[in-house]
Amino acid sequence: MNAQQGPERRTAASTRDGSTRRGSGRRASWPVPAGLLALSFIPLTAGVLRLIQLAGGPQTFPADARFAGFPGALVVHIVGAAVYVLVGVLQFLPRFRRQHLTWHRRAGRILAVAGLLVAGSALWLTLFYAPQPGTDHVLFVLRLVFASAMVASLVLGVAAARRRDIASHRAWMIRAYAIALAAGTQAFTEGIGEAVFGTGQLSGDLVKGSAWVINLAVAEWAIRRGSPSRRPRRQSARRHTGAQATKPAKVGSEPQGVSA
Repeated sequence: MNAQQGPERRTAASTRDGSTRRGSGRRASWPVPAGLLALSFIPLTAGVLRLIQLAGGPQTFPADARFAGFPGALVVHIVGAAVYVLVGVLQFLPRFRRQHLTWHRRAGRILAVAGLLVAGSALWLTLFYAPQPGTDHVLFVLRLVFASAMVASLVLGVAAARRRDIASHRAWMIRAYAIALAAGTQAFTEGIGEAVFGTGQLSGDLVKGSAWVINLAVAEWAIRRGSPSRRPRRQSARRHTGAQATKPAKVGSEPQGVSA
C-alpha cells in the first residue's frame, strides 16, 4: 500500500505545481497592461481635457493659437489614440485573447483603423499646422519618420494576419503600439532631459525623439522574448521536468522513506 502511494503523491504534487504555474501565469499577465495604462494616463488625460476645452468647456490649458476653432485633425488624433490605447491594451492579455478569439479578431480590425487614424492625423498635424512652439526641424523630421513607421507597421501587421503569419503579425502590431505610446514616455524623457541637458530646441527635440527609440527597444525585447524559437525550448524544459517528477518507480524497488 505504501509503495503504491509514491507515484500517486508525485502525480498530485505535479498537478498542484501545474495549477500553481497557471495561477502565477494569470497574475504575471496583468502587470504589462497595467503598466501600459499607467504610461498612457498623462497623454489620454491631456487629450480629454483638450477636447473639453475645444468644445467650450473650462480653460484647463493655455489656449493654443494653432488650433483655433474646432480642428478636425486634432479631434481625430485624440479620439483615435484613446480607442487605440484602451482597446489595444487588452491584446496584451494572452489568456483573455485565447479565450475570446472572435473578439480578438474584431478588436484587431478596430485597432487597425484607429491606429491608421492616429498616424494619419499625426502626419496631417505635422505637415499642415504650425510647429509646436519651442521645437525645431529635428522633431518635425522625427514625427514624419515615426508616424510613417507606424503606418507601415500596421499595414504589415494586417498583411501578416491575412496570410496566417501570427508571429510576424504579433511583432508588427507590438511595434505600432510602441510608437503610438511614445507620448506617455515623453512625459518622462522631457523632464529628465531638461534636468540633465537644460532647455533648448535641439535638446528638447532629441529627448522627445528618444521616447520613440526607448519604446521600440522595449518592443523588440518583448518580441524576441516571446518568439516561437524561444518558446519551445522553455516548454520542452518544463515537460522534461514534469516527466521526471511523474516517472514511476522501478518494479521491485521501494520509494525512499518506506519501511518494510
